[in-house]
Amino acid sequence: MTGLNHSLERTIVIEASPEIVFRYFTDSFRWAAWWGAGSSIDARPGGRMVIRYPDGSEATGDVIEVRPPEQIRFSYGYVSGKPIARGASDVTIALESTDRGTRLRLVHRFADAAVRDQHVQGWRYQLSLFANLVANDLHGDPSGLVDRWFAALAEHDAALRLATLRGVAAPNVRVRDRFSCIEGLDELSEHIAGALRFMPGSRLVRTSDVRHCQGVALVDWAATSADGQTRGRGVSVFTLSPDGRIESVTGFWM
Repeated sequence: MTGLNHSLERTIVIEASPEIVFRYFTDSFRWAAWWGAGSSIDARPGGRMVIRYPDGSEATGDVIEVRPPEQIRFSYGYVSGKPIARGASDVTIALESTDRGTRLRLVHRFADAAVRDQHVQGWRYQLSLFANLVANDLHGDPSGLVDRWFAALAEHDAALRLATLRGVAAPNVRVRDRFSCIEGLDELSEHIAGALRFMPGSRLVRTSDVRHCQGVALVDWAATSADGQTRGRGVSVFTLSPDGRIESVTGFWM
């Protein structure tokens, strides 16, 4: 595509593998989950791409290149012809694997600098939505993960406690709160054993829905004693790894 001398570039890091990220460019259901109902993509050279925006406007184009899970390229323009005619701009989305997941680089090429500038905030917003969408897909509802974590904190059987922790947390998990400065599953399991010995019957109980955003989960809890009375309250911040496990927990007592 010639004459497209003005480029808009955006780079973000998404904490998911390139394979997970790329499927949003090859699956119309996921494409529509990103862009909105009625959007679709036929991810093969010559296939049609459609984006239907909430205001009713529609962008469309043709897929030019597909290289899973590394790159997709398509033309982009509006059905109305304004501000870009059909096929009159070019979008390339490239993915690169990183230690924390995927570096996504978007390049949108235009014939007109003023039209390019009109799309800067739009892509900033849409890629932010995209990062959240992928994270929600990857982690689902973290409530079960958090509940298994709290269950492990109250487990007296050492083997079962360690097995539960291994199922939900990274080997080098970090735990910080008023009474903890712990790193690693084995150290954590021993720390829990000590707490159960000196505070028998105590446990943490989740008291709120889990709020999740891009691999960070927030949850309220109550500390109860053996008689069932609430002895304290707090909130914990869980950081989730790209493979869906807990990699750190920071607790704040109220």
